[in-house]
Amino acid sequence: MKLFLEALQEGILGDGAMGTEIYSRGVFLNRNYDELNCSNPSLIRDIHADYLKAGAGLLETNTFTANRPALTAYGFEERVKEVNRAGTKIARDVARGQAYVAGAVGPIKSANVLSDDEVRGIFIEQIQGLVEGGVDVLMLETFMNLHELKLAYEAARSVAKDIPVITQVTLKYQGEEGFKGIQPAEACEQMCSWGADVVGVNCCNGPVGVLEAIKLMHPVATKPLSAFPNAGLPQVKQNRLLYLATPEYMAEFARRLAQAGALLIGGCCGTTPPMIKEMKRYLQTIHPVRRIEAIVTQTHKSEAPKLAEVPLEKKSEFGAILGKKFAISVEIDPPKGLDATKAIEGARFLKEHGVDVINIADGPRAMARMSPLAMSVLIKQQLGMETVIHFCCRDRNLLGLQMDLIGANAIGLKNVLVITGDPPKMGEYPDATAVFDVDAIGLIHFIKNLNCGLDFANRPIGEATSLVIGCGCNPGAVDMDLEVERLRKKIEAGAEFIFSQPVYEPKLLDTFLTKCRGFLKTPFFVGVLPLASLKNAEFLHNEVPGMQVPESVMERLRKAATKEAQRDVGLSVAQESLREAKSNSLVKGVYIFPPFGKYEAVLDLIKVIR
Repeated sequence: MKLFLEALQEGILGDGAMGTEIYSRGVFLNRNYDELNCSNPSLIRDIHADYLKAGAGLLETNTFTANRPALTAYGFEERVKEVNRAGTKIARDVARGQAYVAGAVGPIKSANVLSDDEVRGIFIEQIQGLVEGGVDVLMLETFMNLHELKLAYEAARSVAKDIPVITQVTLKYQGEEGFKGIQPAEACEQMCSWGADVVGVNCCNGPVGVLEAIKLMHPVATKPLSAFPNAGLPQVKQNRLLYLATPEYMAEFARRLAQAGALLIGGCCGTTPPMIKEMKRYLQTIHPVRRIEAIVTQTHKSEAPKLAEVPLEKKSEFGAILGKKFAISVEIDPPKGLDATKAIEGARFLKEHGVDVINIADGPRAMARMSPLAMSVLIKQQLGMETVIHFCCRDRNLLGLQMDLIGANAIGLKNVLVITGDPPKMGEYPDATAVFDVDAIGLIHFIKNLNCGLDFANRPIGEATSLVIGCGCNPGAVDMDLEVERLRKKIEAGAEFIFSQPVYEPKLLDTFLTKCRGFLKTPFFVGVLPLASLKNAEFLHNEVPGMQVPESVMERLRKAATKEAQRDVGLSVAQESLREAKSNSLVKGVYIFPPFGKYEAVLDLIKVIR
């Protein structure tokens, strides 16, 4: 294995709660959980194994309170080193080179009545046991007092000069009022000044507080950041403490933490192996770019001469009209089976009514359908119509993506829309493996290479492709600033047109475009999806990633008495949004999603445009 700090640059997923798992497996709170390393090692081993199987790359020892004062309460005061060595051995036996082992050290309950030397001595005794057991890294976590944490850090350095040390604080987050007591930036600056190898935050009443803390720490951090949120606050149900956050909720925040700059991400109280498994799935959409860029650098360090790119207007008929007219694109889903007749007839209908290009999704919502390449060939052969093919990073590795892109260019399918892709969890095959060798930004960069006659590893391929590169964006993203930054990076990587997710709030789109105005010279297509009903709107808002329907629109749908009336409201909202968007000088086209494949509804929107 690489050294811990070297591996951390590519991101490491930590494990979750130990105490929560021990409790959930029938051990009540009147036991000393750390001593179970000696009296019930198989239980602790099983928990570590479950986290390793879930995808954790860092296993924390079951030693959070394995210090002399805590063990004294149970009569184990002379077994401090034994308990810590045993905890380390169990974790190492499970890890076996597949994960790093972190020696967990928590605060001392009675630290406030002890002298600094006494506190430091207590930490030294525990850390000596962990070091003797062979930990790869020391994790000092859940400290609410910076002075005590500094004493723990000094103890760690005095015992283990060559072992990396992680320091993590727990902060009091109060929502809109911010943080009470220790401030994230102040804590980060102090921990970095001590010389800690990794600094961060854990617990903090749940993922939201940890995310806000990381956002404030990142600008001042001089060391890598770690984030271990708990699964919200526990609830008491039938005399048991239960955490009600879902794996998907924890995973979404794990992805946001990575986007905010955290390199080491795991879970604290209430976090379970299923949550860690889901967090790994989501994090695969964040970290691949670093890994793939490293592979490219190692594969072909000297960049070959680039060929001249084909001008955009000569790449395809669609490329020729980009930015020169208000273009209309309509999405068609390929069939789930062999018969593509309905989709082809839908494309024929749209072509007859003036639609410029058909775009074809690639396994939308992680559902298996006919290949968009095959669907595009059928439309091209039977209708002679331009298509935009979605290329999803979820299902193909780097090799497969490159082969399919070169193949698409060879058969005249020139327009591609690059997307990262929805995780398999939300589709019909939840256990399918998500590849995510690269994300949308990275793939756009690689296609730009192909257009310059170079493969994904910067090696010449003889001649250049002439692919028109598109990307997606979501003006309604929860973190709009992050979405704006990702769009900027996509354009810098080589995106030549942009399709947005559906927008139902004109002011939201205006705000997003205003934030992008400084760099947005690329043709922007606003997404429009007429809502078919209240039920349809609720489904899109709650179950489709990246889709948001404002409460004001929901209320208009609720007031509509019949399904027909709701459909009329949905169409009116779409028309209003499109009319408003068309008046914005940055919007150069519309990207229409026909609701439930009802292509007739598209005509009512086209009327607004014309």
